[in-house]
Amino acid sequence: MEQFELIAPCHFGLEAVLKREILNLGYEIQKVEDGKVTFLGDAQAICRANIFLRTTERILLKVGSFHATTFDELFEQTKALPWEHYIPEDGRFWVTKATSIKSKLFSSSDIQSIMKKAMVERMKSKYHTSWFSEEGNDYPVRVTLMKDEVTVCLDTSGDSLHKRGYRRATVKAPITETLAAALILLTPWKKDRILVDPFCGSGTFPIEAAMIGARIAPGMNRSFTAEHWTHLIQKNHWYDAIDEAESQILRDVSMDIQGYDISHDAIAAAMENARLAEVDHLIHFQQRPVQELSHRKKYGFIITNPPYGQRLDSESEMPALYREIGEAYNRLDSWSMYLITAFEQAERYIGKKATKNRKIYNGMMKTYFYQYMGPRPPKKRDF
Repeated sequence: MEQFELIAPCHFGLEAVLKREILNLGYEIQKVEDGKVTFLGDAQAICRANIFLRTTERILLKVGSFHATTFDELFEQTKALPWEHYIPEDGRFWVTKATSIKSKLFSSSDIQSIMKKAMVERMKSKYHTSWFSEEGNDYPVRVTLMKDEVTVCLDTSGDSLHKRGYRRATVKAPITETLAAALILLTPWKKDRILVDPFCGSGTFPIEAAMIGARIAPGMNRSFTAEHWTHLIQKNHWYDAIDEAESQILRDVSMDIQGYDISHDAIAAAMENARLAEVDHLIHFQQRPVQELSHRKKYGFIITNPPYGQRLDSESEMPALYREIGEAYNRLDSWSMYLITAFEQAERYIGKKATKNRKIYNGMMKTYFYQYMGPRPPKKRDF
C-alpha cells in the first residue's frame, strides 16, 4: 500500500503529547517541529489518525515541498507537483489557507492565487483539457512558507478536528477540545481517580476526560473531507477504523468526574454537550462557586481553565479569584491541581509555587499550565 507523509499540527508546546498518541497508533515519527508532528502512514493511517487522535487540529497529506523566493519559482515548483495523482479531473480544488513566516513571499492572497493557477496548468496538460467543471469532491490545499521553504498539503480532515460534533451549546471563551484533551493527557490522571473542574464552562474538560477514560475515539461522530477520496482511500478503510473504535469503548466503565460553574447557563450547556457526547452518565454537573469547592475523598485532581482577565473579566477581579482558587485547593488534602491561564500572577495569589509551569500558546495568546502535583495514592496491597 502506498505510503504517505502525513503532518499533524497541534498547539505550540504540546508536540510531545501528540507524538505519543501517534506512536501509540503504531506509526513512525519522521519529524517533530514547533506546532506539528510529521509521520509516515498508508491510506488506512489517514482514517485512523482522523478518528483516534485527540490532540491534533487536522491531518494533512503532504504533496511536496520546495524552496521559493519569487512568485515565478512558486508557480513553477507548484506546477511540478503531481497533482493528477491526488485530484481527479472533476475535483474541486483551491488553496484554502496560506501561512507565511519569515519568508520573502508573504501575501497570502497572492500565494493562493498563483498556486491555484499553477495547479490548473499542471492538470490541463495531464488531463488534456482546457476547462475543469470542479463539480466533484473537495480537495482543499494548505500551504506553509517557513524561511522560504514551501510545504504543500491536502487537508484530509475538513473542519478542524477539535469539532468533535458534541459541542452544540457553548459559552463565551471556551477552551478547544483538542487543547483540553492534550492538557488532560499531560497529567497523571486515570479513570479511577476523581476529577473536578470548578470552572467547567460548556463542559469541555469533564467531557474530554470522560471520553479518554471510556476510550471513546474523538472522531467517531463526524465526517471528514477525505472520506470521498475513494481513488486514494478505499471506503472499507473508514469502516474498519470505525469498527476498531467501537470495539475499544469501555461501555460499563464508571468514573467520578464533576464539573462546577457559577453560571446556570454554563451548566445547562455542559449537560447538553455531555448528552450529545454520550458521556452524561459519567459526569456530575452542578452550579456552584469555587468558594464552595470541597471533597471528602483524597488524591483527586482539579483540571481547569479559570478566567484570566484578558478574556471575560476585568484585571482587577483576578487577584481575589485566584486567592479563592488557592484557598479551595488548600482545603483538598492530597489533591493535585492543573490550571491553564494567561494571568501571569496566578502563583502569587494562589499562594503557592507550582511544581511545574509549562508555557503553551493558545492560538496567539501565551498561557501557562501550572501543575501542582499532590502525593500519589498508596498502592493497593494484595493479600
